[in-house]
Amino acid sequence: MSKMKVEVIPCSATPLIYDEEKCIGCNACAEICQCDIILPNPEKGKPPIVMFPGECYYCGACVMVCPKKGALRLQHPVMNRAKFVPVKPEPKAE
Repeated sequence: MSKMKVEVIPCSATPLIYDEEKCIGCNACAEICQCDIILPNPEKGKPPIVMFPGECYYCGACVMVCPKKGALRLQHPVMNRAKFVPVKPEPKAE
């Protein structure tokens, strides 16, 4: 049986942010990922490896399936983030 070698593809997108303090390395996110961009980490208890970040659909399934709240968060690209500007009160008429 031949061994395969995998390397993380460099990309400007970072769709998934793992908190290594909270992640238990269960790999539930890797199992649910529709795009197969997440691979289980060979080191037990470590966060999975995001192999192809530019291929992420930003569906959020990985975050929803994560059993540890706050261990994984989805970060949309800057151009896709909504910007809400607070409404300024109308000046009072004198």
